[in-house]
Amino acid sequence: MDILKTATEWARAELFSTPFFILFGVLFMAASLGFWQLGKTDMARAYIIPTLVAGALLTIIGLGLFFTNKSRIAQFETAYNTDSTAFVISEIERTEATLKEYKNVVFTAIPLIIVACALVIFFVNTPIWRASMITTIAMLVVILLIDGTAYARIEAYNEQLQLAEKKN
Repeated sequence: MDILKTATEWARAELFSTPFFILFGVLFMAASLGFWQLGKTDMARAYIIPTLVAGALLTIIGLGLFFTNKSRIAQFETAYNTDSTAFVISEIERTEATLKEYKNVVFTAIPLIIVACALVIFFVNTPIWRASMITTIAMLVVILLIDGTAYARIEAYNEQLQLAEKKN
């Protein structure tokens, strides 16, 4: 098993999925523009700022992840060629920390935030609060969808790193 190839394939798969953050960010910003241009009711106008902010956040997340993973591909080859054993160990540490972060943030905190937003929708009847909470829930669902697949990829990558370490 060529662990450098595996690492590069994982990073390229990440490069493929991170633009989805940007795509959804653009869709949220387009929705904001639509609410601004076509919104006639107080509720529709209340969505302008929340969808714009959510779109900007998703776009920033996508761009940050894209450029981070793009630079990581070049670093993989250098690190692997310098010391393959150290490369595998550092990647195992990094992936395990990332998996733990996913469990804490993506699969624990985000669902709790979604529940809190749903409770606010239930108890608060002000258009801006309702629009903000609905937009927040929509944005967090997008993050859960994209990060759910990223979690599966990094978990599989971590397993392959573990196997590579055992062989050495």
